[in-house]
Amino acid sequence: MAKLLTFGAMKISVIVAFYKNIPFLDVILKGLKQQTYTNFEVIIAEDDDAPETVEYLRAQSALMPYPILHVSQADCGFRKDEILNKAIVASTGELLVFFDGDCIPHRQCLKEYQGQAREGILFAGRRLWVSETLTNKIIETRDLKYLSLFYQARYGSTRLEDGLYLPFYQKRKSNGLMGCNWAILKKHLVEVNGFDEDFVSAGVGEDVDIEWRLVRNGIRLQSMKHRAIVYHLHHKVHYVIEDAAPNYAMMKIKQQQGHAYCVNGLDKHLQKK
Repeated sequence: MAKLLTFGAMKISVIVAFYKNIPFLDVILKGLKQQTYTNFEVIIAEDDDAPETVEYLRAQSALMPYPILHVSQADCGFRKDEILNKAIVASTGELLVFFDGDCIPHRQCLKEYQGQAREGILFAGRRLWVSETLTNKIIETRDLKYLSLFYQARYGSTRLEDGLYLPFYQKRKSNGLMGCNWAILKKHLVEVNGFDEDFVSAGVGEDVDIEWRLVRNGIRLQSMKHRAIVYHLHHKVHYVIEDAAPNYAMMKIKQQQGHAYCVNGLDKHLQKK
């Protein structure tokens, strides 16, 4: 049986994967400001080293009630898995929560993750798809009242059922990990050497691969449907599933080898710390 971690002061490190969209980041930080659970830090994991990001975060650090850390690297193609590993090294929390830079968390999201935190469990949240019209309104006004289901329905957002917050709902079986919204104890990621940096294009490395390796290492996947919710903002799709085909082929070979602990991962950054 998984060990329930009941100490209420558990610190969370929220890791936000970010790339070239400060308006989106602005409403994400506002969403984090509204969290009902407050013992957390935010780490912006930027797969770039844009000066405007540094200036923006410097200003936001003076306005937000939580600490903001920034890790970055040169923009040399898709290296999301590498910057996520660097963010893990920078983190000081026991529980890591991962969001993408296009997802605003529900105000109870961190409370739900913290309340469920257990050893041996990977927690998989879900997302509501915000319509293009409503995304534009949220970005224009910076007003998070538009996240309500009333406005989501009015402006044609989809997967509204995944935006329904039901704090007493418990679905154990998960349909799989989404890299945009999930949580796990930090030590479990260290045990599999974090994200596999062999994946240098979008898809697989940041979700499907890390999921199978954690499960292979004895971690159980648990659904956080209706409890840990994010609102996925509309934007142009950066890649299609066919683009990830080489990654799936690479992962299949790695699965056949059966090693949960990846070779090209977290340890090289820990050694530099």
